[in-house]
Amino acid sequence: MKDQKTKFRKKVNQLRGKKILVTAGPTREKIDPVRFLSNMSTGKMGYAIAESLAEKGAIVTLISGPVALSINHPNIKVMKVTSAREMLEQSVLIFPDCDAAILSAAVSDYTPVKEFDRKIKRENDILYIELIPTDDIAETLGRMKKEEQVLVGFALESDNEIRNAVKKIKKKNLDFIVLNSLKDKGAGFGTDTNLITIIDKNNNIEKFELKPKKEVSIDIINKLEEYFDEES
Repeated sequence: MKDQKTKFRKKVNQLRGKKILVTAGPTREKIDPVRFLSNMSTGKMGYAIAESLAEKGAIVTLISGPVALSINHPNIKVMKVTSAREMLEQSVLIFPDCDAAILSAAVSDYTPVKEFDRKIKRENDILYIELIPTDDIAETLGRMKKEEQVLVGFALESDNEIRNAVKKIKKKNLDFIVLNSLKDKGAGFGTDTNLITIIDKNNNIEKFELKPKKEVSIDIINKLEEYFDEES
């Protein structure tokens, strides 16, 4: 296991001036004017990543789902979206001009086939809502990715965590993936801490201890910098 000191490495700043896309938070898939499908993501991890990148001099575009967070840094442009479709459209538009993308958003996997234009009234009968898969943003960007770009994904798993994360790296053409396990206390959604494992496309595995998400963001960024070291 590598040295896990949570600090920016003392070396030439490889990220200064790099254009980096970050996605954060949940998405909401509307059912009717007052109801939606979503998840418990707070966006804290993605916002911490965006802030740490900006502190390193990167030019960050943060595409954020609905969260109760704000961020104010001259190097960060925030784009607010609601649905998985909106996040995909903005990501596809922005990524070609970026050096890297870190996709930390918890994007809804399914969306209703039909959005009702009026509030659904409560009845005694069972209500069935038909769902279809949303487009996978990481997989879409992976198909677009140029050789010099770096693409980072996230995986939240509950079983066969390493195996499933490795499959996602290959399927989505990721350079590395940040793995969370639902089994780990203090990790994942709704916490100020996280416990991650970073796996790269060469099957190198680096496990980290439980840390505040700000410190976790630095671990992720240190890994990202390794890819730009290769340009030196």
